[in-house]
Amino acid sequence: MTELERLREQLRDFAAARDWDQFHSPKNLAMALAVEAGELLETFQWLTEEQSRKLAPEALAAASEEVADVLLYLVRLSDQLGIDPIAAASRKLLANAEKYPADKARGNSKKYTEL
Repeated sequence: MTELERLREQLRDFAAARDWDQFHSPKNLAMALAVEAGELLETFQWLTEEQSRKLAPEALAAASEEVADVLLYLVRLSDQLGIDPIAAASRKLLANAEKYPADKARGNSKKYTEL
């Protein structure tokens, strides 16, 4: 069993022990994921690019907590939808490699339609 599969099982057990499956619809989980992603953004609000790369210990701890929340909701949502997030990410990375060939995309932030 992979670490991701173990995490998925822990989340299933955690939700079951609290009778939360009734609340964990894909819609609710997607909304909770968006909220947690917003809280992660808050960690970086008003920082310069340089400051965002060198977070103070308190900000790094806050970012760590929010990253964990985002990951947990993403794993739970994936489980509810029957999506293997690793396989989905691998497919997406392959698709992005086609959209953003290294020789055209290197060093710029243009969208693939502009390359």
